[in-house]
Amino acid sequence: MTNNRRRGRIALAALLGTIALLAAGCGGDPAPEQPQPTGTTVAADPGGGAGTFSIALPGSLAADFATLEQGFRGNAGLAIMPVGGTEMVTFGTWTSGPAWSTIKVPLAIAALRNSSAYNATASSAITASDNGAADTLWQSLGGGAAAASAVEGVLREGGDTVTAVPTVRTRSDASIYGQAEWTLADQVRFAAQLPCLPQSERVVGLMQQIVPSHRWGLGAFGSAEFKGGWGPDPSGNYLVRQFGLIDSPSGRIAIAFAAQPDSGAFSDGMAMLDKMATLISGHLSELAGGHCA
Repeated sequence: MTNNRRRGRIALAALLGTIALLAAGCGGDPAPEQPQPTGTTVAADPGGGAGTFSIALPGSLAADFATLEQGFRGNAGLAIMPVGGTEMVTFGTWTSGPAWSTIKVPLAIAALRNSSAYNATASSAITASDNGAADTLWQSLGGGAAAASAVEGVLREGGDTVTAVPTVRTRSDASIYGQAEWTLADQVRFAAQLPCLPQSERVVGLMQQIVPSHRWGLGAFGSAEFKGGWGPDPSGNYLVRQFGLIDSPSGRIAIAFAAQPDSGAFSDGMAMLDKMATLISGHLSELAGGHCA
């Protein structure tokens, strides 16, 4: 057997091992038979300087996402992780940007831990994405460095070890906290631990009461607990993103996705999220869910 063929077999074995790992759910409750893997793209070097190759199983979420992405006029990204899990799968070219209103979730948790007097304010900030209410929550934590530290503390509890929340306003037309740079990977990692965090129940419950006008994307799932965020860059081009939790046959799944359309229009970004949500709904049986330990 040549070295190249041997390396090819090793690469295939590594791929199968990776897929098996991603298909395994985490959590304390017994799960039904594990769903089939999503077929996420895996790169390997067959040796001999031949470069890399990638595999996406036909009919899998990975292959279908690649097809969907080809039809997008703009950049999109998707990250998926079982609740309570440690492994994620990611798709697409978009990976990071301002959190916008999605950061209101850890902000509301921090504020309600500090004082239950802000229940109604937190409700407005989460269900209607009210910016004034979110500003009140921020100030209730002391504003500036004190508030940023409190929000970062919640993120750290959720497994996000790197996201930094600004302490001062960086744009006159945007909130301080909304300009935190939040990657999809860190966001889905936080979402996978969100329902497991102490004193998070109130905010997670509010995420299931999003107002009808904001129920696009993950809002198509009746069981979804989610939060959206959107806003323009300095040139006026919109980024639209959401993250949250949905049900699968084997447990709960954390989802984070985003779209940045070439047109810069909010409506086009919203439509891209709708299409990604529809794609996910057709592959739920493949996705490993999980539970809090």
